Amino acid sequence: MVKLGSIGEFKAGFGFPIEYQGKKEGDYPFAKVGDISAVVRSGHKNIFHAGNYIDKDILRNLKAKTIPKGTIVFAKIGEAIKQNFRAVTTVEMVIDNNVMGLVPDNNLVDTNYLFYFMRSLDLYQFSGATTIPALRKSMLENIQIPLPPLSEQKRIAAILDKADSIRQKREQAIKLADDFLRATFLEMFPQLDDCGNRVKLGDIVTLDAPMVDPREDKFIDLIHIGPDRIEKNTGLLLSALTAREENLISKKFLFDESYVLYSKIRPYLKKCAIPDFSGLCSADMYPVKPIANKTNREFLWQLLLSDFFTKYTETLPDRANIPKLNRKELLNFEISLPPFSLQENYRAIVQKINNTKSIMRIQSNNDLLNRLTDKLFSKDQ
Repeated sequence: MVKLGSIGEFKAGFGFPIEYQGKKEGDYPFAKVGDISAVVRSGHKNIFHAGNYIDKDILRNLKAKTIPKGTIVFAKIGEAIKQNFRAVTTVEMVIDNNVMGLVPDNNLVDTNYLFYFMRSLDLYQFSGATTIPALRKSMLENIQIPLPPLSEQKRIAAILDKADSIRQKREQAIKLADDFLRATFLEMFPQLDDCGNRVKLGDIVTLDAPMVDPREDKFIDLIHIGPDRIEKNTGLLLSALTAREENLISKKFLFDESYVLYSKIRPYLKKCAIPDFSGLCSADMYPVKPIANKTNREFLWQLLLSDFFTKYTETLPDRANIPKLNRKELLNFEISLPPFSLQENYRAIVQKINNTKSIMRIQSNNDLLNRLTDKLFSKDQ
């Protein structure tokens, strides 16, 4: 085991001059936390461009320095530290003062090996007990890292690259499945705004979920779903806590597997989910129940995620700083209702695809990459 400070150098960034923000071309990319997170969210680890650029002469005047290709970059201040966003620079660039870089000594450590080690760390625990979490070089330099010979480091990094590639392929397959469901919906139901068979949403659904006290014994251990627990655009339900764990005291809606959950906050975010369990949901959401033989959850789910419905919400008057869809507006939404038999065909397709997505997510959540990382970077190795 050796200290990080003995195999690499931590580099701090500097504040990007406001007069140069928005410059899309220049000698060097100027990377901010958002640029790093965008790379990671896209499923990649290498960063080679940024939302802003800066020229050599400006850097010279500011007495600022670049960081070299092969630097591991990550957030150093604020809640962004928790997100575990790490990336590797593939070009020479400049970093913002909210970013820190670790330049490896390639005579001692392989860049990819160091990257995976840094990604395995919970850096938030090193941020100190301050009002605004922040990482300090002095603390990071003392972190211990196992350091086998370079050839072994490269072997370990290659194993982790393969595991990461499998993860990326699964995520890409899930995205393609989501795209397929959207495309199939548009293909099967191209005339939702036709004049024939016009109905209001209130004619085919009910909002009958009861409000309950989450402190009662029969509800306190149910999962609580708020708008933040639904992924935008896809309807993926994210991990959530129980009413007991959240210490909830205000009344919540009680839902089960017969409902679709729709977030009425910021409709443009398209947050709608199909739960396969009973639980509680925030008053910022609508548990929407399809009326039997008129519509079904799968059709309703994709309808509420669709651009067609979002365009309707955009026509409504804006009455608050935070856009909300009220009950009347939701139920007054009009469509040309497709035959129920056709909706049932779409339901079968959604169920089959969603089952496949669930299997892929379970495989991803088994997290081969994390298990390998934990094993390979174990202090006992």
